[in-house]
Amino acid sequence: MSLYRSVRAVTGASGTGAIDWDAVAEAAKASTDPGALELSEAERSGYAADVREARDAVGAVGGVEFDVPRTVEVQNRHHWIDANVETFSRVMAPLEDHTEVALPGVSRVLNTGTMSFMLAFLGRNVLGQYDPLLLAEGDADHALYFVHPNIRKVAETLDVEYDRFRRWIAFHEVTHAAEFGAAPWLSDHLEERMEEGIEALAGGSLDREAFRELDAAMTVVEGYAELLMDHAFDDEYADLRAKLDARRRGRGPIAQFVRRALGLGMKRRQYERGKAFFERVADLRGVEAANAVWTSPDNLPTDAELDNPDAWVRRVDP
Repeated sequence: MSLYRSVRAVTGASGTGAIDWDAVAEAAKASTDPGALELSEAERSGYAADVREARDAVGAVGGVEFDVPRTVEVQNRHHWIDANVETFSRVMAPLEDHTEVALPGVSRVLNTGTMSFMLAFLGRNVLGQYDPLLLAEGDADHALYFVHPNIRKVAETLDVEYDRFRRWIAFHEVTHAAEFGAAPWLSDHLEERMEEGIEALAGGSLDREAFRELDAAMTVVEGYAELLMDHAFDDEYADLRAKLDARRRGRGPIAQFVRRALGLGMKRRQYERGKAFFERVADLRGVEAANAVWTSPDNLPTDAELDNPDAWVRRVDP
Protein backbone atom coordinates (compact mmCIF):
# COMPACT_ATOMS: atom_id res chain seq x y z
CA MET A 1 0.00 0.00 0.00
CA SER A 2 1.48 3.35 -1.06
CA LEU A 3 -0.24 6.72 -0.54
CA TYR A 4 2.54 8.39 -2.53
CA ARG A 5 1.82 6.19 -5.56
CA SER A 6 -1.90 6.87 -5.14
CA VAL A 7 -1.42 10.65 -5.13
CA ARG A 8 0.96 10.43 -8.07
CA ALA A 9 -1.60 8.48 -10.09
CA VAL A 10 -4.30 11.08 -9.39
CA THR A 11 -2.15 14.12 -10.14
CA GLY A 12 -0.96 12.44 -13.33
CA ALA A 13 -4.51 11.90 -14.60
CA SER A 14 -4.58 12.34 -18.37
CA GLY A 15 -6.69 11.67 -21.44
CA THR A 16 -9.65 13.48 -22.89
CA GLY A 17 -12.44 12.36 -20.56
CA ALA A 18 -13.69 14.01 -17.38
CA ILE A 19 -12.21 11.10 -15.41
CA ASP A 20 -9.05 9.07 -16.03
CA TRP A 21 -10.38 5.64 -15.09
CA ASP A 22 -7.00 3.92 -15.40
CA ALA A 23 -5.66 6.38 -12.85
CA VAL A 24 -8.71 5.80 -10.65
CA ALA A 25 -7.97 2.07 -10.55
CA GLU A 26 -4.26 2.61 -9.88
CA ALA A 27 -4.82 5.20 -7.15
CA ALA A 28 -7.59 3.27 -5.39
CA LYS A 29 -5.55 0.06 -5.32
CA ALA A 30 -2.35 1.85 -4.28
CA SER A 31 -4.09 3.19 -1.16
CA THR A 32 -5.80 -0.12 -0.30
CA ASP A 33 -4.32 -3.30 1.13
CA PRO A 34 -5.63 -6.07 -1.17
CA GLY A 35 -6.05 -8.51 1.70
CA ALA A 36 -5.35 -12.22 1.75
CA LEU A 37 -7.19 -14.54 -0.62
CA GLU A 38 -5.74 -17.91 0.28
CA LEU A 39 -8.82 -20.07 0.64
CA SER A 40 -8.80 -23.47 2.24
CA GLU A 41 -10.68 -26.24 0.49
CA ALA A 42 -13.32 -26.01 3.22
CA GLU A 43 -13.77 -22.28 2.52
CA ARG A 44 -14.10 -22.80 -1.23
CA SER A 45 -16.68 -25.50 -0.64
CA GLY A 46 -18.38 -23.29 1.94
CA TYR A 47 -18.88 -20.38 -0.44
CA ALA A 48 -20.25 -22.71 -3.12
CA ALA A 49 -22.59 -24.44 -0.66
CA ASP A 50 -23.82 -21.12 0.75
CA VAL A 51 -24.76 -19.82 -2.70
CA ARG A 52 -26.35 -23.09 -3.79
CA GLU A 53 -28.38 -23.52 -0.60
CA ALA A 54 -29.38 -19.85 -0.59
CA ARG A 55 -30.69 -20.24 -4.15
CA ASP A 56 -32.82 -23.24 -3.15
CA ALA A 57 -34.15 -21.68 0.06
CA VAL A 58 -34.92 -18.27 -1.45
CA GLY A 59 -36.65 -19.87 -4.44
CA ALA A 60 -38.80 -22.07 -2.20
CA VAL A 61 -39.80 -19.27 0.18
CA GLY A 62 -40.44 -16.65 -2.48
CA GLY A 63 -42.03 -18.98 -4.99
CA VAL A 64 -39.79 -17.60 -7.74
CA GLU A 65 -37.73 -19.42 -10.35
CA PHE A 66 -34.24 -18.06 -10.94
CA ASP A 67 -30.62 -19.09 -11.05
CA VAL A 68 -27.51 -17.43 -9.71
CA PRO A 69 -25.22 -15.65 -12.22
CA ARG A 70 -22.65 -17.67 -14.11
CA THR A 71 -20.04 -15.27 -12.70
CA VAL A 72 -19.61 -15.91 -8.98
CA GLU A 73 -16.26 -14.63 -7.69
CA VAL A 74 -14.53 -14.68 -4.32
CA GLN A 75 -12.35 -11.59 -4.55
CA ASN A 76 -9.76 -9.59 -2.69
CA ARG A 77 -10.18 -5.80 -2.42
CA HIS A 78 -8.20 -5.04 -5.58
CA HIS A 79 -10.33 -7.45 -7.61
CA TRP A 80 -13.46 -5.67 -6.37
CA ILE A 81 -12.03 -2.25 -7.24
CA ASP A 82 -11.19 -3.40 -10.79
CA ALA A 83 -14.69 -4.80 -11.33
CA ASN A 84 -16.34 -1.61 -10.08
CA VAL A 85 -14.09 0.77 -11.97
CA GLU A 86 -15.54 -0.89 -15.05
CA THR A 87 -19.09 -0.58 -13.69
CA PHE A 88 -18.74 3.07 -12.62
CA SER A 89 -17.06 4.12 -15.86
CA ARG A 90 -19.90 2.56 -17.85
CA VAL A 91 -22.65 4.14 -15.76
CA MET A 92 -21.05 7.58 -15.72
CA ALA A 93 -20.09 7.67 -19.41
CA PRO A 94 -23.27 9.51 -20.52
CA LEU A 95 -22.64 12.26 -17.97
CA GLU A 96 -18.96 12.54 -18.93
CA ASP A 97 -19.89 12.84 -22.62
CA HIS A 98 -22.08 15.87 -21.90
CA THR A 99 -19.81 17.63 -19.41
CA GLU A 100 -17.87 20.73 -20.44
CA VAL A 101 -15.62 22.63 -18.01
CA ALA A 102 -13.39 25.67 -18.25
CA LEU A 103 -10.27 23.92 -16.91
CA PRO A 104 -10.54 20.30 -18.08
CA GLY A 105 -7.11 19.27 -16.79
CA VAL A 106 -7.77 20.50 -13.27
CA SER A 107 -11.30 19.11 -13.31
CA ARG A 108 -10.02 15.71 -14.49
CA VAL A 109 -7.58 15.51 -11.56
CA LEU A 110 -10.30 16.45 -9.05
CA ASN A 111 -12.80 14.00 -10.51
CA THR A 112 -10.22 11.22 -10.65
CA GLY A 113 -9.21 11.85 -7.04
CA THR A 114 -12.82 11.81 -5.87
CA MET A 115 -13.62 8.55 -7.63
CA SER A 116 -10.44 6.83 -6.46
CA PHE A 117 -11.11 7.86 -2.85
CA MET A 118 -14.69 6.60 -3.07
CA LEU A 119 -13.75 3.22 -4.59
CA ALA A 120 -10.92 2.74 -2.11
CA PHE A 121 -13.31 3.39 0.80
CA LEU A 122 -15.93 1.03 -0.60
CA GLY A 123 -13.32 -1.59 -1.45
CA ARG A 124 -12.30 -1.71 2.20
CA ASN A 125 -15.90 -2.06 3.40
CA VAL A 126 -18.06 -3.95 0.88
CA LEU A 127 -18.75 -7.53 1.95
CA GLY A 128 -20.75 -8.91 -0.97
CA GLN A 129 -22.26 -7.49 -4.13
CA TYR A 130 -24.84 -8.56 -6.66
CA ASP A 131 -23.95 -6.63 -9.82
CA PRO A 132 -26.69 -6.44 -12.46
CA LEU A 133 -24.16 -4.87 -14.88
CA LEU A 134 -26.39 -1.92 -15.73
CA LEU A 135 -25.74 -0.21 -19.09
CA ALA A 136 -23.47 -3.05 -20.20
CA GLU A 137 -23.22 -3.69 -23.92
CA GLY A 138 -24.64 -6.84 -25.44
CA ASP A 139 -26.20 -9.68 -23.48
CA ALA A 140 -23.97 -9.33 -20.41
CA ASP A 141 -24.58 -11.76 -17.59
CA HIS A 142 -25.01 -10.52 -14.05
CA ALA A 143 -22.31 -11.15 -11.46
CA LEU A 144 -22.02 -12.04 -7.78
CA TYR A 145 -18.97 -10.98 -5.75
CA PHE A 146 -17.75 -11.81 -2.25
CA VAL A 147 -14.89 -9.71 -0.85
CA HIS A 148 -13.25 -12.37 1.27
CA PRO A 149 -10.77 -10.24 3.30
CA ASN A 150 -13.58 -7.89 4.35
CA ILE A 151 -15.88 -10.75 5.36
CA ARG A 152 -13.08 -12.29 7.42
CA LYS A 153 -12.14 -8.97 9.03
CA VAL A 154 -15.69 -7.93 9.93
CA ALA A 155 -16.52 -11.36 11.36
CA GLU A 156 -13.48 -11.06 13.62
CA THR A 157 -14.26 -7.45 14.55
CA LEU A 158 -17.86 -8.26 15.44
CA ASP A 159 -16.82 -11.47 17.20
CA VAL A 160 -19.28 -13.62 15.27
CA GLU A 161 -18.85 -17.08 13.81
CA TYR A 162 -17.16 -16.67 10.41
CA ASP A 163 -19.02 -19.49 8.63
CA ARG A 164 -22.40 -18.19 9.81
CA PHE A 165 -21.57 -14.59 8.86
CA ARG A 166 -20.33 -15.63 5.40
CA ARG A 167 -23.53 -17.61 4.87
CA TRP A 168 -25.67 -14.60 5.87
CA ILE A 169 -23.91 -12.42 3.31
CA ALA A 170 -24.45 -15.08 0.63
CA PHE A 171 -28.16 -15.32 1.38
CA HIS A 172 -28.59 -11.57 1.16
CA GLU A 173 -26.85 -11.25 -2.22
CA VAL A 174 -28.67 -14.26 -3.66
CA THR A 175 -32.02 -12.62 -2.82
CA HIS A 176 -31.05 -9.89 -5.30
CA ALA A 177 -30.39 -12.54 -7.93
CA ALA A 178 -33.93 -13.80 -7.26
CA GLU A 179 -35.37 -10.34 -7.90
CA PHE A 180 -33.65 -9.82 -11.23
CA GLY A 181 -34.41 -13.41 -12.20
CA ALA A 182 -38.10 -12.95 -11.41
CA ALA A 183 -38.23 -9.64 -13.30
CA PRO A 184 -36.24 -9.77 -16.56
CA TRP A 185 -37.43 -6.21 -17.26
CA LEU A 186 -35.93 -4.79 -14.05
CA SER A 187 -32.47 -4.02 -15.46
CA ASP A 188 -33.97 -2.09 -18.39
CA HIS A 189 -36.29 -0.19 -16.04
CA LEU A 190 -33.41 0.91 -13.80
CA GLU A 191 -31.26 1.80 -16.80
CA GLU A 192 -34.00 3.99 -18.29
CA ARG A 193 -34.51 5.89 -15.03
CA MET A 194 -30.74 6.35 -14.70
CA GLU A 195 -30.38 7.59 -18.27
CA GLU A 196 -33.25 10.05 -17.87
CA GLY A 197 -31.72 11.45 -14.71
CA ILE A 198 -28.22 11.65 -16.19
CA GLU A 199 -29.41 13.33 -19.38
CA ALA A 200 -31.23 15.96 -17.31
CA LEU A 201 -28.15 16.58 -15.17
CA ALA A 202 -26.01 16.88 -18.28
CA GLY A 203 -28.43 19.51 -19.58
CA GLY A 204 -28.18 21.47 -16.35
CA SER A 205 -31.52 20.44 -14.83
CA LEU A 206 -32.79 17.90 -12.32
CA ASP A 207 -35.37 15.30 -13.36
CA ARG A 208 -36.89 14.79 -9.92
CA GLU A 209 -39.45 12.30 -11.20
CA ALA A 210 -36.79 10.03 -12.72
CA PHE A 211 -34.77 10.03 -9.50
CA ARG A 212 -37.92 9.52 -7.43
CA GLU A 213 -38.84 6.48 -9.53
CA LEU A 214 -35.26 5.19 -9.31
CA ASP A 215 -35.27 5.59 -5.53
CA ALA A 216 -38.65 3.83 -5.29
CA ALA A 217 -37.42 0.93 -7.44
CA MET A 218 -34.24 0.54 -5.36
CA THR A 219 -36.34 0.67 -2.17
CA VAL A 220 -38.39 -2.23 -3.55
CA VAL A 221 -35.21 -4.14 -4.44
CA GLU A 222 -33.75 -3.72 -0.95
CA GLY A 223 -37.06 -4.29 0.86
CA TYR A 224 -37.97 -7.47 -1.00
CA ALA A 225 -34.49 -8.82 -0.29
CA GLU A 226 -35.02 -8.19 3.41
CA LEU A 227 -38.40 -9.95 3.30
CA LEU A 228 -36.91 -13.08 1.70
CA MET A 229 -33.95 -13.01 4.09
CA ASP A 230 -36.31 -13.01 7.06
CA HIS A 231 -38.02 -16.15 5.81
CA ALA A 232 -35.25 -17.99 3.96
CA PHE A 233 -32.14 -17.68 6.15
CA ASP A 234 -31.84 -20.82 8.24
CA ASP A 235 -30.83 -19.08 11.45
CA GLU A 236 -31.61 -15.98 13.47
CA TYR A 237 -29.61 -12.97 12.32
CA ALA A 238 -30.90 -10.06 14.41
CA ASP A 239 -27.63 -10.16 16.35
CA LEU A 240 -25.60 -9.86 13.14
CA ARG A 241 -27.65 -6.88 11.95
CA ALA A 242 -27.45 -5.19 15.36
CA LYS A 243 -23.67 -5.61 15.54
CA LEU A 244 -23.18 -4.25 12.03
CA ASP A 245 -25.36 -1.23 12.81
CA ALA A 246 -23.45 -0.61 16.03
CA ARG A 247 -20.17 -0.83 14.10
CA ARG A 248 -21.38 1.80 11.62
CA ARG A 249 -22.53 4.14 14.40
CA GLY A 250 -19.25 3.69 16.25
CA ARG A 251 -17.10 4.87 13.36
CA GLY A 252 -15.24 8.17 13.59
CA PRO A 253 -16.53 11.47 12.17
CA ILE A 254 -14.55 11.17 8.93
CA ALA A 255 -15.95 7.72 8.15
CA GLN A 256 -19.45 8.91 9.04
CA PHE A 257 -19.04 11.89 6.69
CA VAL A 258 -17.84 9.64 3.87
CA ARG A 259 -20.78 7.29 4.34
CA ARG A 260 -23.20 10.22 4.09
CA ALA A 261 -21.40 11.60 1.05
CA LEU A 262 -21.64 8.22 -0.70
CA GLY A 263 -25.35 7.99 0.02
CA LEU A 264 -24.99 4.94 2.28
CA GLY A 265 -27.40 6.47 4.75
CA MET A 266 -29.97 6.67 1.98
CA LYS A 267 -29.41 2.99 1.22
CA ARG A 268 -30.10 2.16 4.87
CA ARG A 269 -33.33 4.17 4.62
CA GLN A 270 -34.26 2.13 1.53
CA TYR A 271 -33.73 -1.08 3.51
CA GLU A 272 -35.94 0.08 6.35
CA ARG A 273 -38.68 1.64 4.24
CA GLY A 274 -38.79 -1.28 1.82
CA LYS A 275 -38.80 -3.85 4.59
CA ALA A 276 -41.73 -2.14 6.34
CA PHE A 277 -43.66 -2.10 3.04
CA PHE A 278 -43.19 -5.81 2.34
CA GLU A 279 -43.81 -6.88 5.92
CA ARG A 280 -47.22 -5.26 5.69
CA VAL A 281 -47.90 -6.87 2.29
CA ALA A 282 -46.91 -10.28 3.69
CA ASP A 283 -49.18 -9.75 6.70
CA LEU A 284 -52.09 -8.93 4.40
CA ARG A 285 -51.65 -11.51 1.63
CA GLY A 286 -48.62 -13.73 2.38
CA VAL A 287 -45.00 -13.72 1.22
CA GLU A 288 -45.70 -14.97 -2.31
CA ALA A 289 -48.20 -12.15 -2.85
CA ALA A 290 -45.24 -9.76 -2.74
CA ASN A 291 -44.06 -11.29 -6.03
CA ALA A 292 -46.68 -9.15 -7.79
CA VAL A 293 -44.13 -6.32 -7.81
CA TRP A 294 -42.14 -8.25 -10.42
CA THR A 295 -45.03 -8.85 -12.84
CA SER A 296 -44.38 -5.60 -14.73
CA PRO A 297 -43.02 -2.08 -14.12
CA ASP A 298 -46.62 -0.92 -13.68
CA ASN A 299 -46.85 -3.05 -10.54
CA LEU A 300 -43.97 -1.32 -8.79
CA PRO A 301 -45.28 0.74 -5.88
CA THR A 302 -45.19 4.48 -6.27
CA ASP A 303 -43.32 6.64 -3.80
CA ALA A 304 -46.62 7.32 -2.00
CA GLU A 305 -47.60 3.63 -1.98
CA LEU A 306 -44.34 2.67 -0.30
CA ASP A 307 -45.71 4.45 2.76
CA ASN A 308 -49.20 3.03 2.19
CA PRO A 309 -48.87 -0.69 1.38
CA ASP A 310 -52.61 -1.23 1.74
CA ALA A 311 -53.22 1.10 -1.21
CA TRP A 312 -50.73 -0.86 -3.34
CA VAL A 313 -52.40 -4.16 -2.44
CA ARG A 314 -55.80 -2.76 -3.40
CA ARG A 315 -54.40 -1.58 -6.73
CA VAL A 316 -52.58 -4.74 -7.84
CA ASP A 317 -54.68 -7.40 -6.11
CA PRO A 318 -58.15 -5.94 -5.50
